[in-house]
Amino acid sequence: MKRFFKPIEKEGSAKKPALSPSKQGVENGDAQAQPEVDTKKEPLKFLTWNANSLLLRVKNNWPEFSSFVSNFDPDIIAVQEVRMPAAGSKGAPKIPGELKDDTSSSREEKQILMRALSSPPFGNYRVWWSLADTKYAGTALLVKKCLRPLKVYFSLDRTVSKHEPDGRVILAEFETLRVLNTYAPNNGWKEEENSFQRRRKWDKRLLEFVVQSSDKPLIWCGDLNVSHEDIDVSHPEFFSAAKMNGYVPPNKEDCGQPGFTLSERKRFGAILKEGRLVDAYRYLHKEKDMECGFSWSGNPVGKYRGKRMRIDYFVLSEKLKERVASCEMHGKGIELEGFYGSDHCPVSLQLSEEECKEAN
Repeated sequence: MKRFFKPIEKEGSAKKPALSPSKQGVENGDAQAQPEVDTKKEPLKFLTWNANSLLLRVKNNWPEFSSFVSNFDPDIIAVQEVRMPAAGSKGAPKIPGELKDDTSSSREEKQILMRALSSPPFGNYRVWWSLADTKYAGTALLVKKCLRPLKVYFSLDRTVSKHEPDGRVILAEFETLRVLNTYAPNNGWKEEENSFQRRRKWDKRLLEFVVQSSDKPLIWCGDLNVSHEDIDVSHPEFFSAAKMNGYVPPNKEDCGQPGFTLSERKRFGAILKEGRLVDAYRYLHKEKDMECGFSWSGNPVGKYRGKRMRIDYFVLSEKLKERVASCEMHGKGIELEGFYGSDHCPVSLQLSEEECKEAN
C-alpha cells in the first residue's frame, strides 16, 4: 500500500503526485526503499502538534508555522487531527494511507496541502499518513529524508497492512529506537461505547503495547488527551467539577473534565509505571508554569477562557531520560500565542547524542 507522496512537480497541475517509496517495500512494512541521500543514525529533535485541521492551518497560519519549524529544525514532526479524508470513492473501501482525490474538491484540497508540504522547510521530509474515512481525527508523521525508518506501522499490534480506526497511530521503527505518534480518543462525558468504554479499551491496548515493546527505547508523543497531575492543569477545581448538561457518571472516578478524570489519570500513571516511561516535560520542569506550562487552551470567549491543560506529551523510556536536553511548550498565555491557529501549541523534544560506549 502506498503511504506517502513526493511533492507536486508543477503548481496547479491536476496530475496526481508521484508516490514513494516503491510499492513493494512499503507493503512489506519496509521503509528502506528510498533514493540515495546522506543518512543520519537516529533522530534527535522532535516536534508534536495537534493541528486541529492541517488544511486550515495551511490556508491560514502556514508562513508563521513554517518559520517556527525552520528555526527549530526538527528531525521528526508528529501531527494529530489532520482531518483529511482517506482515499476511496463513495461506497468503496478506504485507503487510510492516502489522501482522498476522487472529486474536484478533494483534489483541490490535496493539492493545497501537498504544495505546502513540498515548500521549505517541509520539502526536506517524507510524509506518512493514517487517515479517517471523513474529515475527522487522523495523524501524519514527517521524517527528514536523511533518516530512514526500518519500518513504519499504523497500528499498535504492528500489523503491516492495518490502520487503527480513525487513523490514530503511526509507529516508526529506527535502528536504535521507536517513535510512536498517537491521537488518543477523547474520554467523553458518559458511560457509552464511544466515550468511557472506548477510552478504557485504548488505554488497555497502550499499556499492552508499551510493556511488550521494552526491547527497544520508545519515544511516544502526540495528543494523549490526559492531564496526569493537578500541576498539569491551570484550574484543578474547575476541571474536577466540570460536567455536561448536569450529568453525573455513576462511578465517581469518571467525573470531571474529559482528560482530567481520576480514572484516566490513574490509567496513564499505570502505563508510565508498567512501561518504565518518563514524562519528558515534567522530568525537566518540576514546578507549575501558568504562562507556558500548558499545551491546550480553552476558547478565549466563554467559561473556558484562561482554562488550560497539558495534554500533549513526549513520553520516553527511562533509559533515554539522561539524554533529554530540552522539552518545551511553544505556546503561552490565554490569547493562544504560539498556537498557530490551533487550540494546541507545538511541543518539542531534543535529545543529546548518545555517548559512545567503550569496547569491552
